[in-house]
Amino acid sequence: MVRRDRDKAAAGCFLRILMILALLIVAAVAAATFYTGAEPDVKVEPGLPGIGRRTPIKIRIEDPQRVTKVRVEVVQGSDVKPVQEKEYQPKPAWALGSAPPIEMTVDVGRDTVKGLRSGDATVRVSAEREGTWLRRPPNTVAEVKLPVRLAPPSLAILSNFHYAAQGGSELVVYQVGEGAVRDGVQAGDWWFPGFPMPGAANKQQRFALFAIPYDMSEASKIRLIAVDEVGNRAEAAFIDKFTPRPMGKDTIQVTDPFMNKVVPEILSQSSEVDDKGGLLQNYLAINRDLRKINAQQLKEMGEKSERRFLWTQPFLPMMNAAITAAFADRRTYLYNGKPVDQQDHLGFDMASVERDAIRASNRGKVVLARYFGIYGNAVVIDHGYGLQSLYGHLSSIGVQEGQTVERGHELGRSGQTGLAGGDHLHFTMLLQGLAVTPVEWWDPHWIQDRIARKLGPALPFKP
Repeated sequence: MVRRDRDKAAAGCFLRILMILALLIVAAVAAATFYTGAEPDVKVEPGLPGIGRRTPIKIRIEDPQRVTKVRVEVVQGSDVKPVQEKEYQPKPAWALGSAPPIEMTVDVGRDTVKGLRSGDATVRVSAEREGTWLRRPPNTVAEVKLPVRLAPPSLAILSNFHYAAQGGSELVVYQVGEGAVRDGVQAGDWWFPGFPMPGAANKQQRFALFAIPYDMSEASKIRLIAVDEVGNRAEAAFIDKFTPRPMGKDTIQVTDPFMNKVVPEILSQSSEVDDKGGLLQNYLAINRDLRKINAQQLKEMGEKSERRFLWTQPFLPMMNAAITAAFADRRTYLYNGKPVDQQDHLGFDMASVERDAIRASNRGKVVLARYFGIYGNAVVIDHGYGLQSLYGHLSSIGVQEGQTVERGHELGRSGQTGLAGGDHLHFTMLLQGLAVTPVEWWDPHWIQDRIARKLGPALPFKP
């Protein structure tokens, strides 16, 4: 009797196991027949408010376990223009865990989509999923509608007589269309932004004060540019006459006594440079690396220049001083008769008597008054619209940052701090951080012809 009960229990257990297995098989067959995985979440994010030359479109697909293909298209009316198609290996239905999101960026615009026309367009992203032998899931589609703008903003030059010289400065007056969001002058690798013409009723009238890099000898690299919010770009050549000014050449003898004098002082004042463990190595790091760091800092100061005229007259040179080094000399540095470095000297060195009074060349705001790398004790004055002046190697500084100074105001005393071999002033003019020859800015006739005549009443003084 007991044995019979045990046999019945065993048989019942076996039947239950068979039923469970059967259910599992049915579930597996049903999954293979009908289950296509969770629907992915497709997100489309344009990088610009419209489509122009190249608008980046960021695509992110969450839960892409069963995604086999992603297709990007641009739709305009009945026209469907393919942009990109990419295939993926789906994760098996029985696999555990989630798949990492799919991320991609495509460029949509005139440069990448043939036949694109102005108006509106829809960027459509379709994610295809792997189906079963009986069921194919619909594509998951996400769309974004954007305006298509293919014409660049208008650009008209209003001023005349753009006579540019290598290493010099110039000014251009122009008008841009309302769609422009960025305009100015591109000169080689340097960008000089445009500004609204002060007092002009026409808000699209602009001017740009720009420089010609001292090492650029081709006027073809100077362009007036206007760009709209979707990247359409208008360009215009406008230089009427270009004067090359080849760089000078100079040789500097580097000696141990000189390095022993300047290197410890500069290292102690400049946290940007690490001790290289040797006198010559430290000197070269200062001459090369710190020089580049200071140049970048000057560029950043130029970008923060006030958007108004702070200067009121032609600029003053150092009075009763002899010029000991000119602007834009390419210097070869020799140590024990062998070349060890080559750098460009971008200013005028002027010497008078020791600790002579150094005066502001024009009215402006002091934006730097401290020890400044290769320039030692230095002062930088902002004159507005990216124009600044630098006074280096001072023995003492008599002004503070943020202070407004008038033309002729004493800034400090000449000296030999930084990379200076004797008591003198290193002076230069800067436009957006790029050194330019000061000679033009010392010349009242040049200011009248190149600046005042083009700006007219927008210049708040008569030179």
